[in-house]
Amino acid sequence: MLRDSTSPAKGVVGRWRVEISTKLWYNIQMLPEVFPLDFSLTRTAAVLVAVAALAAYDISRRMHRHPSHALFACILGTILSLGILGITQSFLGAMSAPKPHILGLAVLLVALLWRSLFGPWEVQTKGILLGVFLFWISLHIIADMAPAERSVRFIATIVALIPAMLWCVLFLKYHKERIGLVALMFFSGMLATAPILFYDALVRRGSELNFFVFALKPESFNRSADLFVSGGLLGNPGLKGTILATFLSFVVVAVIEEVSKYWVLRKSSEGFPTSIDDVIQFAIVVAIGFAFAENVLNSNYFMGFVREYLLRPSGADILGFLSNVTGRSVLTSMVHIVSTGVLGYFLGLAMFAGPYIRDGQRHGQRFPLFRSCSRVLHLPEETLFRLGTLTCGLLAAVLLHSVFNFLVTLPDLLPGNPRTIGDIFGSPAGSPFHWIALLLFPSLFYVCGGFWVLTGLFLRRENIQEFGHPVHTEVFVRG
Repeated sequence: MLRDSTSPAKGVVGRWRVEISTKLWYNIQMLPEVFPLDFSLTRTAAVLVAVAALAAYDISRRMHRHPSHALFACILGTILSLGILGITQSFLGAMSAPKPHILGLAVLLVALLWRSLFGPWEVQTKGILLGVFLFWISLHIIADMAPAERSVRFIATIVALIPAMLWCVLFLKYHKERIGLVALMFFSGMLATAPILFYDALVRRGSELNFFVFALKPESFNRSADLFVSGGLLGNPGLKGTILATFLSFVVVAVIEEVSKYWVLRKSSEGFPTSIDDVIQFAIVVAIGFAFAENVLNSNYFMGFVREYLLRPSGADILGFLSNVTGRSVLTSMVHIVSTGVLGYFLGLAMFAGPYIRDGQRHGQRFPLFRSCSRVLHLPEETLFRLGTLTCGLLAAVLLHSVFNFLVTLPDLLPGNPRTIGDIFGSPAGSPFHWIALLLFPSLFYVCGGFWVLTGLFLRRENIQEFGHPVHTEVFVRG
């Protein structure tokens, strides 16, 4: 039976709505007395940033099909840079250390914002976003410096950019890439220095992070390695313990740097490579960007060369400046290029595991180890191949990186600080062995050997072959 408009039930509903509305309006009016509002500029800015973030996210979802979103990339890059700068300044720049729980929450927020930098967008969008982010971070760093230091930083940046561009041109001749992809990978490599710098800031402050389930206190790598060696391996470490602790500290640093480069390489290149050569190329550009940022950010490198040789009171020493810049640009950059380039090769194998295995089987190649493990573990051969190649790539990159740093530092640890072959064997003064520097051997190995290895990888048939864009799908089989 239908009710008319004057039915008692409908009248009750109407009165209930009126009463609820009246009480709601009364409660809204009483809010300022119950919760006093403080309209500060900081809180207002935080609300505006949150609203802008939601708006940027909405724009990204609505315009996902478009090839390039410059406005969205500029807005999101600005928001993320302001967010990360605000959090780090509030909790790492404060005079008094915040509570471990609050600092742990701040680190999680920084990690989430950092993750948001590498979204599933097109090349132009990713490149603009990372470029805008780096612009605001660089502007903040320069604004906090004294005028004299700004000039030093500017000169160091220009000087460091020249060898970085030369490295890119040298390796791009093997496999041409779009300029947008090159810029994207270069920016990604620069950003890969952030985790190690952020960790170093936590160590210098002596911060403690509490995540409720567990707590962390970041320690210096050297101190941790010393404690590990002296407490766990050797009773009286001595020279052997010092050498081992130094090597372990370099291994930890190499793990953080190579994993950071791997992560940004994987996220930035997702959906773009069509061959293993592409991945090697991207990895090398990421390594060049990392080396460039490292040379500029570390005050002991290019900035130190500018102060020591160009701006000294007695006059500029151009020859000394160029020799140090050249040595740093060639040797240390090549270490990053070789280690991350080898990692890129194994990452390319993992990305194209399926077509690579099928192509190898067509040419008579067998994979007995992965086939045997597949039968024992009841896992697809392609999955095991992908995990194995990634593990080998990371181990090779970490080993190449840490061994070079260790070999360069070893003379400082040995008695007498030997610098030449003659110093090692105690040759008399004037002996030709004193002309052979110890640094020559790792230099030849990484520069000449590195070129030989990377050139060989670029020219291999299976690496040149175009496999297309890798697409991974999950297949569910009903039992």
